[in-house]
Amino acid sequence: QLQASGGGLVQAGGSLRLSCTASGRTASTYMGWFRQAPGKEREFVATIRWSGGHTYYADSVKARFTISKDNAKNTVYLQMNSLKPEDTAVYYCVAGRAIMSTSTTPRGYDLWGQRTLVTVSS
Repeated sequence: QLQASGGGLVQAGGSLRLSCTASGRTASTYMGWFRQAPGKEREFVATIRWSGGHTYYADSVKARFTISKDNAKNTVYLQMNSLKPEDTAVYYCVAGRAIMSTSTTPRGYDLWGQRTLVTVSS
């Protein structure tokens, strides 16, 4: 089970931090985030390999978003800086036994957390 928090309303240029805590099964290789904006398809945002900490980002968020983890708390964080109106979306925390080639695709994840809404006003 994944419990996400931290969404909200922020002005453009502002920051938010999303958190996602995993409970129960903890054998995932990757944890990360996807998002879906109104009228658009779901897209990959960022992911982190649980062992080793390798990270991957969508080009649209590189240099603005940072994903990190706290192994002791089974928690992943997504620090979002310099937010833009186009970052407005429902964000989903994900976990799964992905491999590198599937870590940026939905099929790499079998656990999906509840919706976390992020709204960036212009």
